[in-house]
Amino acid sequence: MAEARLGVAFQFQVTEEGIIVNYDRNALKFVGRAVMKSAKRRVKGAKKAILKRSFPATPATWILLVAALSAARYSENETTLGVLGKVERGLPWGHNLDPKTVIAVAVLVCATLLWMVIGHIQQFTLRKLLSYRAFLYEPRGKLSLKTKIWLAFVKVLGGKNPTLYSYEKSLPFLPVPDLDATTKRYLESVRPILSEERFKKMEKLAEEFKNGLGKKLQRYLVWKSWWSTNYISDWWQQFVYLRSREPLMINSNYYGFDPKQCPSRIQSARAANVIHSLFLYRKQIRKEKLQPQFSMGIIPLCSEQFRKTFNTTRIPLKEQDHLHHHGSSTHVVIYHRGRFFYLQAFHRGLLLKPADLEKQILHILQDESKPVSGEELLPALTTAERNLWADTRSTYFSAGVNKQSLDCIEQAAFFLNLEDLELDYREEECEDTDSFGRYLLHGNGHSCWFDKSFSAYIFKNGRFGMTAEHSWADAPIMSHLGEYIALDEFFLLGYKEDGHCKGEPEFNLRPPSRLQWDIPEKCVGIIETCQEKAEDLIKDLDLHILVHNAFGKGAIKKMKLSPDGFIQMGLQLAYFKDQEHFSLTYESSMTRLFREGRTETVRPCTMDSCAFVRAMLNPSSTKSEKKELMLKAVETHVTGFKKAMSGEGVDRHLFGLYVVSKYLEQDSPFLIEALKEPWKLSTSQTATQQLTKTNYDKMPGLRTAGGGFGPVADDGYGVSYIISGEEVIYFHVTCKVSSQRTDCKRFSERIKESLKEMKALFDD
Repeated sequence: MAEARLGVAFQFQVTEEGIIVNYDRNALKFVGRAVMKSAKRRVKGAKKAILKRSFPATPATWILLVAALSAARYSENETTLGVLGKVERGLPWGHNLDPKTVIAVAVLVCATLLWMVIGHIQQFTLRKLLSYRAFLYEPRGKLSLKTKIWLAFVKVLGGKNPTLYSYEKSLPFLPVPDLDATTKRYLESVRPILSEERFKKMEKLAEEFKNGLGKKLQRYLVWKSWWSTNYISDWWQQFVYLRSREPLMINSNYYGFDPKQCPSRIQSARAANVIHSLFLYRKQIRKEKLQPQFSMGIIPLCSEQFRKTFNTTRIPLKEQDHLHHHGSSTHVVIYHRGRFFYLQAFHRGLLLKPADLEKQILHILQDESKPVSGEELLPALTTAERNLWADTRSTYFSAGVNKQSLDCIEQAAFFLNLEDLELDYREEECEDTDSFGRYLLHGNGHSCWFDKSFSAYIFKNGRFGMTAEHSWADAPIMSHLGEYIALDEFFLLGYKEDGHCKGEPEFNLRPPSRLQWDIPEKCVGIIETCQEKAEDLIKDLDLHILVHNAFGKGAIKKMKLSPDGFIQMGLQLAYFKDQEHFSLTYESSMTRLFREGRTETVRPCTMDSCAFVRAMLNPSSTKSEKKELMLKAVETHVTGFKKAMSGEGVDRHLFGLYVVSKYLEQDSPFLIEALKEPWKLSTSQTATQQLTKTNYDKMPGLRTAGGGFGPVADDGYGVSYIISGEEVIYFHVTCKVSSQRTDCKRFSERIKESLKEMKALFDD
């Protein structure tokens, strides 16, 4: 409320005795502090922009250049080839300045320009170095001499003390794969799932495509890659997410659990610490102090997705939604018992301490006011089909108090629900754990604002969880946030012995205010209809969380196998047992080795995986044959995963070609057939231990059950898994209740059984 304080900082009256000026000293201090803070922020912003533009060239390099040019200027020999002299003579108003000042300015100008040139050369060199991908295909711990030399150059040229976005200009652009290679890999991936007749048809279509229209589409895609930082990411966000008209709930969003150990069972205390920690995390992002992530500890990953973690909302519009990122916000919107509250997290420009936040949250929990008509179910609008929500928003929420309150939600740093339910989970399979996962994915249809970049839940027993909108970033970004919050809670903020926040409240603040609504009866009817449809979607979701603690990553590593490859082959075996046929399988892989990289698809169902599955189910196959086929299948999968990471995937390339064909209004039978095949088994591994301080073996209380997502196909499964330490793997399995062919608990049993059989191949 800075503008209100500014308004009363000065007061003056005109009297017979003259003008009397009154001023509030505290208000003036507040305004002065705000001005200074703004000025510092601008200076720091300019400094960061300059340093980032020239990174990996460092300020130390600039100082060295200044010293070298100064020495050269005052030396007897003309070592600058007259350049400094020309700059001195060309300086405007130089004749009015002292000669020493002119020399100093010329040295600074030349040193700065040279420093920036060196920075750009280093960026270009580093970008070329980071285009090297052979290291991905080498055995771990057995790097070739060429790769070791390459790593040494990357380390030397990589710069020191990088900020979050330092490597933006040094990362290579995602390459457009070769058209022949993509069509070949596509045909190899569908060979095991297509009939002989269909496969021959696809072979013919692929041949016609790559020798005809495909060449033209490929040319346009390559041209796009020349002028865009990433040839596919913008289209992926636009067409896959923002143009989708389906409800976000279950179809698009995903969820995440908090750590196994709940640090406090007091709802208000847990909420206060979580809010405080989230704003600290936002500060780390905004000031770019968050440590960038690296592969192998040296190779930088793109950090672009972190930008929209906070203050971001997906705005429903006709045909295509808009992802709105509000520059800065200092408040959170809290939903409790059907009411919306505005919680200001800052006071006098400073983030409130947890004790003050807990006191504010207690005001909300103790508030006995009732929701107005339509308010309690209002979030159900965000679960609706997007065009319906867009129409409703423009009709009933574009003016007056409704617009003001909606703006408050959409501009909030994030959305938080103080839930009246008590939900929990344990390191074992049980209905409680399943219920926790279900509620985080869909709630009761009106328990969170699905348009927000993420919404947090704090349950009555202190449990914490999140659900995230998918268009702005992928799951590793949210799991990174979750790890940060957990470390903060356990090691920085902590709790008193009685479970309340540490410290005592410092300020006597006004309680959080209610958001005001004036919702017409007709709009209330629309909201109630949205709630009914949301409940129908919820009833059709089946979710089970398998806690696989018979063995984990430790045992798999002893087999000298990739844990991900082992698990994926287990899923293939389990799926065939469950469905008695093979299906197109999706596994997400990141492409953050490239600038603005997001995901690529790995296709785990291969000819080798199918041969392995058939051998496992063939009584006449020997143990050694099964083992050999499994090793080959895992190796093939790992190679496919590495190709996806290195920009040689199939699906994003085909998708890009399809978008170009639509722009040119030239349909391709091959692309239409290739992209319409459903993903009956959609899988993803949750990233874990992304922060260097996170160590599940030393801190088992920080282990998390990960998170999950809804099924992609109506008659398919969605499977998210997390390797939580050395001994436990969590599988989040989802499917549709309405499908007669799928069942989550049955499939989970198949997974458990398959992994056990695979491990037995290595038992002596």
